[in-house]
Amino acid sequence: MKTKLLSLLAVLLVSQAVMAQFHIGAKAGANINKIDGKSFKEEFNYGYHVGGFAEIGLGDKFILQPEVLFNQYNTTVDSSFRNVYQNAFRSDQSKVKLSYLSIPVLLNYKLVGPIYLQAGPQIGILIDQNKDLLENGEDAFKSGDFSMLGGVQIKLSKFRVTGRYVVGLNNINDIDDQDKWKNQAIQVSVGLAL
Repeated sequence: MKTKLLSLLAVLLVSQAVMAQFHIGAKAGANINKIDGKSFKEEFNYGYHVGGFAEIGLGDKFILQPEVLFNQYNTTVDSSFRNVYQNAFRSDQSKVKLSYLSIPVLLNYKLVGPIYLQAGPQIGILIDQNKDLLENGEDAFKSGDFSMLGGVQIKLSKFRVTGRYVVGLNNINDIDDQDKWKNQAIQVSVGLAL
């Protein structure tokens, strides 16, 4: 009986310690993004992101932070698109919106006070795009994207303020390998841990 009581007490203490280092929350913010490639204008455009996150404590200095985000990227097709892909481009289409379900997995390192450095990979699944970018109706963009993220997060009680840079590592051009397209973005967001 005494062993069972001690085991139950140990389980309760461990679960309490784990729950003290676990939080979930919601976040939203702005994307300042562009697609690199000679077919797109060399300018940043604005989009948004919204989603949720979890924080899993890994000791005093490290936190694992998986997220699920809806990301919208906007860009403008350059006139050189018509030169690269002759007779394939619809003349009435110049704005492009790409919507991704993004899953970043970040490792947070406590630098000093409420300031944390963040870094990690992100997988993006294209869930919506301008499918009529090309006259023949073929998809112009690959269905997935792989990126790396780095940034800073400030924790103020339950509030989170984050700024980070996202750089795409793979070519998202699904037409051919003639021109390489890569996403990049600056993300600024606010979140609330529950």
